Amino acid sequence: MARRSDGFLFNRGLGGDRRMTNTMTHTTLPAGVGTALVTPFAAGGAIDHEALRALVRRQHDVAFLVPVGSTGEASTLSSEERVDVVRTVASEARSNQPVVAGATSSDTRVAIESTRSMIEAGATHVMHATPMYNRPPQRGLLAHFTAVADRSTRPVLLYNVPGRTACTLEAETTLALAEHPNIIGIKEASGDLALISEILRHRPEGFRVYSGDDALTLPLVAMGADGVISVVSNVVPGEMVDLVDASASGSLDRARALHHTLTPLMDFAFIDSNPIPIKRVLAHMGVCEATVRSPLDAMVGDQERPIGSLLDAVELAREEAA
Repeated sequence: MARRSDGFLFNRGLGGDRRMTNTMTHTTLPAGVGTALVTPFAAGGAIDHEALRALVRRQHDVAFLVPVGSTGEASTLSSEERVDVVRTVASEARSNQPVVAGATSSDTRVAIESTRSMIEAGATHVMHATPMYNRPPQRGLLAHFTAVADRSTRPVLLYNVPGRTACTLEAETTLALAEHPNIIGIKEASGDLALISEILRHRPEGFRVYSGDDALTLPLVAMGADGVISVVSNVVPGEMVDLVDASASGSLDRARALHHTLTPLMDFAFIDSNPIPIKRVLAHMGVCEATVRSPLDAMVGDQERPIGSLLDAVELAREEAA
């Protein structure tokens, strides 16, 4: 990696002295809540685009939408299906609501091609997690994300989720990538508060940091993070918006009350592999089927019993706040 005299980065690691192929500068995302959308499937396993449209319309309060990520079961969608999902989401999103499409691949060249496909389908931004399985070193991550950002015609959001990828994007690497004019932020799901604090302390102006864990929304926003990319906002978008707003404005009594109200739902969303539980809640609400694609599997036994009481508690809190 080298820095040009005008401050732009270029990469020597993939094919020599290859410079940036676009001149895009920082185009940031709004602060607030981004919903990590589930991908609804019909009982037979096909994508239910009508249910997806209805789900997107429920998200009018959130700042942006994140389809075909891990919550969207991207790993069991074909490339054509991912394009179809993004096209549907983009067609239903508000005109001022960014669509941040997942485009992760463990192969840099495939990640670049996936980025192009997502943008052509209507994505305003693309999100890339650290490559999984091949576990590159930090210098490899720097080269990988730089190559993707160099070739993308839309801004790139990093995604650090070592629990899924077995690969951590260290704070020093994130901060180096934050200087790239086409990398505008990170979804931080490492759960490492010291690492996230280091990013928050030293990030350049305009570089967004979003919690990737619903349960850490309050502490991270209180530390200066810009919001959350949320799973439970599929179910309670308005409440998650209220939680971020209260946390960001310093209304800590209100933020704590919302956090405690939503914690049982947040906990339930991860009692099994995401998005199995949150899809079951959406099915209980009549939003979409609970169907997931193999190797994920439906919830069993008593796991489903708390759903009604969880939703009742949220509704009661909503009525008390009105």
